[in-house]
Amino acid sequence: MSVPLSFDGKVVIVTGAGGGLGREYALAFAERGASVVVNDLGGDIKGGGKSSAAADKVVEEIKAKGGKAVANYESVEDGEKLIQTALDAFGRIDVVINNAGILRDRSFGRTSDLDWDLIHKVHLRGSFQVTRAAWDHMKKQKFGRIIMTSSAAGIYGNFGQANYSAAKLGMLGLSNTLAIEGQKYNIHCNTIAPTAGSRLTETVMPPDLLESLKAEYVAPLVLWLCHPDCQENGGLFEVGAGWIGKLRWERTAGVILRRKDQPINPEAVRDKWEQICDFTDATKPANIQESLQTLVEVLSMVQAEDRVPSPMDAVGQTLPEMTFSYSHIQCILYALGVGMSTKEPDHLKFLYENNEDFSVLPTFGVIPSQASMLSGGLSSVPGLNLDMTRLLHGEQYLEVYKPIPASGTLTSRASVADVLDKGSGAVILLDVHTYKDQELLCYNQFSLFIVGAGGFGGKRTSDQVKSTVDAPNRAPDAVVTDETSSNQAALYRLSGDWNPLHIDPDFAAMGGFKAPILHGLCSFGFAARHVLKHFANNDVSRFKAIKVRFVKPVLPGQSLQTEMWKEGNRIHLQCKVKETGAVVLSGAYVDLHGPPEVSPGTAPKAVDLQSDLVFAEIGRRLETMGADLVKKVNAVFFWEITKDGQIASQWAIDLKTGPGSLLKGPYSGKADVTFTVSDQDFMEVVQGKINPQKAFFDGKLKMRGNIMLSQKLDILLKDHAKL
Repeated sequence: MSVPLSFDGKVVIVTGAGGGLGREYALAFAERGASVVVNDLGGDIKGGGKSSAAADKVVEEIKAKGGKAVANYESVEDGEKLIQTALDAFGRIDVVINNAGILRDRSFGRTSDLDWDLIHKVHLRGSFQVTRAAWDHMKKQKFGRIIMTSSAAGIYGNFGQANYSAAKLGMLGLSNTLAIEGQKYNIHCNTIAPTAGSRLTETVMPPDLLESLKAEYVAPLVLWLCHPDCQENGGLFEVGAGWIGKLRWERTAGVILRRKDQPINPEAVRDKWEQICDFTDATKPANIQESLQTLVEVLSMVQAEDRVPSPMDAVGQTLPEMTFSYSHIQCILYALGVGMSTKEPDHLKFLYENNEDFSVLPTFGVIPSQASMLSGGLSSVPGLNLDMTRLLHGEQYLEVYKPIPASGTLTSRASVADVLDKGSGAVILLDVHTYKDQELLCYNQFSLFIVGAGGFGGKRTSDQVKSTVDAPNRAPDAVVTDETSSNQAALYRLSGDWNPLHIDPDFAAMGGFKAPILHGLCSFGFAARHVLKHFANNDVSRFKAIKVRFVKPVLPGQSLQTEMWKEGNRIHLQCKVKETGAVVLSGAYVDLHGPPEVSPGTAPKAVDLQSDLVFAEIGRRLETMGADLVKKVNAVFFWEITKDGQIASQWAIDLKTGPGSLLKGPYSGKADVTFTVSDQDFMEVVQGKINPQKAFFDGKLKMRGNIMLSQKLDILLKDHAKL
């Protein structure tokens, strides 16, 4: 159960609190422990008249419920008097709610000076006067919360409300600046644009709509924005009918029309007008610095040379060759980094180097190639004079041409396949081919989005891109959920991506994240191994390619849910955060090779083996004691006997069904334990010359399945002298 918000010890001034929204705010603050100054001039909605009744009534309501409140009947233009009331009654001021307002609606041509001035005096000047009177007190105590009340008319405009719209948007501008100036003093200022039933709306809204727009639906937002725990500052919120939404500015990517020593004319503006007004991939500047940064970049490019450098110049350019040396340790570390665990028996083949089927996850193929992206070599490519600190990993494609070896030295050669202009940024398609000696091992395509680098007039699409593909419009064929560890990012970064965004809370906060986030390629690895397990039985030789689009980040500790659709040898997938439902990988798929075909009659070539004599004796023993052995053992053992590195014979000892039996050749059923051993080592184990445990650790005897069942073979193999 969440802890209720408390305002004990806080002093709040609410202007225009005699009714409607203001009354609701005053009652809500008082109910949660605040001392409230209830301000209301008591005039009508046009600003005429004066009365103490409205404020007094609200104060009486608060006191009747055990709260603390005093009335104030001053005009908001006398801001000092309002604040002094708070200081005299309660000794401090913590929260100012600028809510007072009037209406004098006129079409613009009929708006008089009085209509204009009176609206601005109450709304904009009144908010200025009250807030200024409280400002120094808030600075000294290093705390303050201020609410400005704007409106939809101020944000969007409204017929007949030019005076009101101008004042209300002016309050937003005032709020934005106060948020900047007050930040270091822990003074936060936010703006709301409420839609609620009040004196100002009851004449223009029908009764049933007014009932749906109760003031009580707005108050919770105001209380949260004013609480010490709330760190929101400089926000603009629309609120009403139980709905709350945050607004922000949006800007098209725009077009550079100017060239050095060349005039810019209206015809150029006309010709580029559609692109100038295109909000596709729009930017969202959050402050004046971000707004001006674009102009600074444009001026820098224009002044640098006669021709503005184009990122298109980078297409076809190659990066310095990179080498990557590794052993099984890096392969195991990567497998752990993408969530594999010894708790899962079928993960052991990726985590234990002495496992007879030890394999490297195919997505390890991104690791030797990622240095091309992370080493900074892109910045040296002609035409890519871009701010790589604003780089986002947009998409990833990996194709594996043969299973990745467990150790070696690989060489990666990278080139810029294409550069796309997405308006709000540039997309760099970086192709990386990775070789083992001279043999091509795998191919990666990194799709890198550079925020703010668009608008250079380049193309938006490319035939070089490995495209994402939408999943089928039906329920998934399989869903796998896997929990990430709270240390998942810390573990994955050991595979080579050392970006502090994934480990340093302060660095993550600078990027706008509440905590360090998981690497996109870590989620990529989780999803790929889900497909590999569910549709290829963890057979790495069946893995061909994977493509994903990175949508949203994952926090370590959250659960990844992979939804999968099988369409032939292509497995479409979508990955979500289970706890939030947020999609993190989309348009994704894994291509698999078909299962290997098993031709009939491919039994191992018959050769003379000493072990055949042993299995012949085992067969005779089963004829006399098989039924007893089935009761005691209840397992199927399968032996693969090798000679000169090749399987020379196969034997199945069935001690689970019937009286027990010995079968020679491939076994179509499911064995509980499978042994692989050479003919010579088998004989030395049976004759007691080699301890079976030592043979296992030396790699001479390989086992898979329920290894503990192997101990029951002693019943069958004891007294080896008779074998």
